Amino acid sequence: MKGEVIIELKGVSRHYVQGSRRLTILNGADFLLHQGEMVALVAPSGTGKSTLLHTAGLLERPDAGEVILAGRSCGGLSDDERTAIRRNDLGFVYQFHHLLPEFSALENIMMPQLIKGLPKQVAAERAAQLLDYMKIGNRAQHRPAELSGGEQQRVAIARAVANAPLVLFADEPTGNLDPGTASYVFDALEALVRQSGLAALIATHNHELARRMDRRVTLSDGKIVPL
Repeated sequence: MKGEVIIELKGVSRHYVQGSRRLTILNGADFLLHQGEMVALVAPSGTGKSTLLHTAGLLERPDAGEVILAGRSCGGLSDDERTAIRRNDLGFVYQFHHLLPEFSALENIMMPQLIKGLPKQVAAERAAQLLDYMKIGNRAQHRPAELSGGEQQRVAIARAVANAPLVLFADEPTGNLDPGTASYVFDALEALVRQSGLAALIATHNHELARRMDRRVTLSDGKIVPL
């Protein structure tokens, strides 16, 4: 049984202008993402996966249509309101980890919590718990340069969920890893999603990982369609 709808896209369109050309990426796209659901977004490069994630994740505004988060339409929100939602309710993981090199793994995970206003001790305890859950608790004091690629990405995933978001957006989270490491990192990501009950939309080229999710979708002529 599916949980409640967390993200809804209704007739979303997004285009870009390059010189005299108008590039339509999303064209009246509709989509539902439910609580506790993992959905794989599988499509070739250049078809708009990142645009879809950025629009659903309130990083870009649609040119038409609505993005609805937990029943709340986000179209009329100010930039500050959208930023607050991204900070508190949405998590993002990218192909490259984007960890802050001068801070330890623990401190990187603490950072979004401190920005949210949590006390330092609370943030540290939560960060330590997440590192243990991702099976890298013994690497808490290591800086990113001292971590393997798989460890760096697990820190990035822990950081993305540090504020207990409603939705996790991931853009090729294992695309920079070898197959064995990718599978191990995805195991950790899947366990975290299942245990926490958050919703996840994950863009991936890895069909093996995509088949492990609840369902798969792709982009076709600017629409989101099932695979």
